[in-house]
Amino acid sequence: MSYYPVSISANKSAGWLKITWDDGHVSTYPFSLLRAACPCATCRGGHEYMRSSPDPEVFDVILPDSPATRLKNIEPVGNYAITIEWEDGHHFGIYRWDYLRELCPCSECRGMV
Repeated sequence: MSYYPVSISANKSAGWLKITWDDGHVSTYPFSLLRAACPCATCRGGHEYMRSSPDPEVFDVILPDSPATRLKNIEPVGNYAITIEWEDGHHFGIYRWDYLRELCPCSECRGMV
């Protein structure tokens, strides 16, 4: 199934990005999770480790507050994704809508209901 965001907002002081999806689901992503799950080749360890889904291990990664986990800017990539620029200058990950939906950390999406 394909999902599309109807709204995207970020709270830099609280450290989260919120997406409301076209099916009504709301996903709230801590910045640290988004950075841990950065889909770029550098963060994944090379092109041979690229996958279309988030690595399940990213949900166990705890990144401290630092320039690497502080949002600087969000920009659309066509009509299929966003790219995030972090305060440390990293801006290479393209977060596709399907990737972000799979990355939703809520208990419903994580199967912990």
